[in-house]
Amino acid sequence: MDQRALSSTHSKELEDRTQSRRRHDVEWGKPSLAPGTAHDMHEINERPHAGGSWIYRQWKALERALVRYNLEARGIEHVLPGERHDLRQLGYLQIAVLWFSINLAANNLTLGMLGPAVFYLPFLDSCLCAVLGAIVGSLPVAYIATFGPRSGNRTMVLARYSMGYYPSKLIVVLNLIVLLGYALIDTVVAGQILSAVSPNGSMSVIVGIVITAVIAWAVTTFGYSVFHYYERYAWLPQLIVICILAGVAGPQFDLYGNPSAGEDELTIIGNRLSFFSLCLAAAITYSGGAADYFVYYPEDTPKTKVFLVTLIGLVCSFSPMFILGTGLASGMSTNTAWSNAYSVSQGALAVQGFAPLGSFGSFLSALLALGLIANLIAPTYSSGVDFQVLGRYLERVPRVVWNTIGVIIYTVCAIAGREHLAEIFTNFLALMGYWVSIWIAIVLEEHIIFRNWRKIGWNWEAWNDRQKLPLGAAALTAFLIGWVGAILSMAQVWYIGPFAASVGEYGADMGNYVGFAWAALVYLPLRWLEVKKFGR
Repeated sequence: MDQRALSSTHSKELEDRTQSRRRHDVEWGKPSLAPGTAHDMHEINERPHAGGSWIYRQWKALERALVRYNLEARGIEHVLPGERHDLRQLGYLQIAVLWFSINLAANNLTLGMLGPAVFYLPFLDSCLCAVLGAIVGSLPVAYIATFGPRSGNRTMVLARYSMGYYPSKLIVVLNLIVLLGYALIDTVVAGQILSAVSPNGSMSVIVGIVITAVIAWAVTTFGYSVFHYYERYAWLPQLIVICILAGVAGPQFDLYGNPSAGEDELTIIGNRLSFFSLCLAAAITYSGGAADYFVYYPEDTPKTKVFLVTLIGLVCSFSPMFILGTGLASGMSTNTAWSNAYSVSQGALAVQGFAPLGSFGSFLSALLALGLIANLIAPTYSSGVDFQVLGRYLERVPRVVWNTIGVIIYTVCAIAGREHLAEIFTNFLALMGYWVSIWIAIVLEEHIIFRNWRKIGWNWEAWNDRQKLPLGAAALTAFLIGWVGAILSMAQVWYIGPFAASVGEYGADMGNYVGFAWAALVYLPLRWLEVKKFGR
């Protein structure tokens, strides 16, 4: 048999094994790397050399070995329609379960505490603001998630289709700050809880941070399939834990406490609006990575179904965690032990809620802390590919390397900021929500008006071709003007804009809404002129 026949036979056998593996994965809802290991091996062989050094050759050999164990070698490259996995009914369930698992985590529990603890809102007011904020913030996430299957491009690559090749790098940098910032919060909360449940606080918060970060790194290193597989089951122990916490701590919640506190009615309105905006920001910031997790879904996956199951998964996970956190914080007014625990850390208050269960409560607290890994995996994975979007040279560095660098960055920052979690929440989250709201306004108009109504269409294979992507001048101008509106309307501890200051003693955080509106008003006429002149 000649060499070509041998090669053909080998390729046929490899394809048969790949198809068999894909069928097995689909049956169990496992999004395999389509078309499997064969494609990843080809990608490794074809990836441009970063100098052709001995170190690079050794790394490529290691990557080949890891691919055999289901490592995802693909970076930001466009996933072609023929490279997607099959879709059965379980595929839609996987989307909802993914988001449900990611968000059923203690960081959202501690965020809910801020309603009564920082904004002086009673239980009912806090719950309404938190849940409604989560619903509104989840809508853009569900919208962006629909672009994963239809485009086969990562979210920050998708940003090039509205912002242009070079201006989109600003969006990528901001998204990296969001991803690593969220990971910082997750590791700090996990570290606080693990430290609180250790005998006499023998485990430091730093050790807890490192343990959580290392586990998240291990899962995300293997990429898409392992990430999805982990999230499919991570929600179950967390659901059991929070149900027990609600049953044990619920009787101590102050459900009918004093009304919202404030100097006047405008101050109360400002506090409500600020907490609403904070919870909205916690949800909307997932938009920067929402398409990343579904690029291997078939191109013809119904957009409506992806939107709805994403929205359901997000809202059904945000809501119970926000409500439970609000209840714990509301109980501090009548429970001295809870108040003392909160003075130590927000994680310590969560642990105190399990106190009546004794040593079993400590075990449940440890599970609650480890559940943060599910929330930590998503930003860790997305940061690994987002670094590659910053430039052609960075694209040549394997995703696994960037993944590791991201973990190191947020671990070091978490250790440095472990004593200031509430400040990070109230300042960082809202601030990062501004740019996402502005970007969403631009994407919506680009999609609805120019790509659909003007029939420019989407050329998904032009993801890396600067000559076929928008110039980006209109988007950059609208983005910067949107930021001006957001700054004038923001209300933070360190700065209150003049628009925000008009509402009550502490202002009202309206940066998301004003930034969105200003960007939308400016982008439409400027983009119209850009298309008319350049045709793209």
